Amino acid sequence: MGVYWRSLPLILLLLGGCASRPHDDAELSNNPGDPRDPIESFNREMWDFNWNVLDKHILRPTTEAYITVMPRFARDGLYNAALNLEEPANAVNNLLQGKVGDSAGSVGRFVINSTIGLLGFFDVAKHMGIERTEEEFGETLGVWGVGTGPYLMVPAMGPNDPRNLTGDIVDGSYFPMADLNIYLSLLSTGIKVLEIRASLMEQEKLVEQSVDPYALVKDIYFQQQEFKVKDGKVEKPAEEKELEDDIDAYLDNL
Repeated sequence: MGVYWRSLPLILLLLGGCASRPHDDAELSNNPGDPRDPIESFNREMWDFNWNVLDKHILRPTTEAYITVMPRFARDGLYNAALNLEEPANAVNNLLQGKVGDSAGSVGRFVINSTIGLLGFFDVAKHMGIERTEEEFGETLGVWGVGTGPYLMVPAMGPNDPRNLTGDIVDGSYFPMADLNIYLSLLSTGIKVLEIRASLMEQEKLVEQSVDPYALVKDIYFQQQEFKVKDGKVEKPAEEKELEDDIDAYLDNL
């Protein structure tokens, strides 16, 4: 399941909240010796390679061509089919996390969409009220108490860590992912990468305008991991809580 850019949609969503606090970037860039990032010098070089070389000269132009040539309904269908291949892994990981209902839902989605939905091209299960509940083995390990390990900026994959890399290997061993030939596997991964990158076109300036894009993305990457493992039940910083309380109090007095 792990592909380049997989973490950036939520990262950029969170960046929207960080944009109103310009001091955050400076604080991050002045945070030497981050214990989460023992190979920072190497990771920074990989970040520059991913962002300024691979993305600038290959991924972004390819994405622009893809969304220009491919009709929207075809893009949606191909993306649905690619995501459908992950449903068995979702089912296993939901079950390993004790989410029996969600696990059954993932099985149901795979059966329905693979048959009635024409190999997943149409998300029939969603229209039947069965929502997708994505869970990766890396998240499962996190739920079991396994830490992420050191931060890794992987060439062509972006932000990562040993826990999630291990999880990707395990998730790729389930049917039908393990049975795909190299061409179908690359096609599935490519479609997901292109669609995720397409969703970032308008928000990418948030990264570019940051004082230290590398440090900012790293910090929010770890926030995202906690968010995913805790299913969104993450304790908010005290200052954010105080701001929300002040806003609520103001609105109550209107």
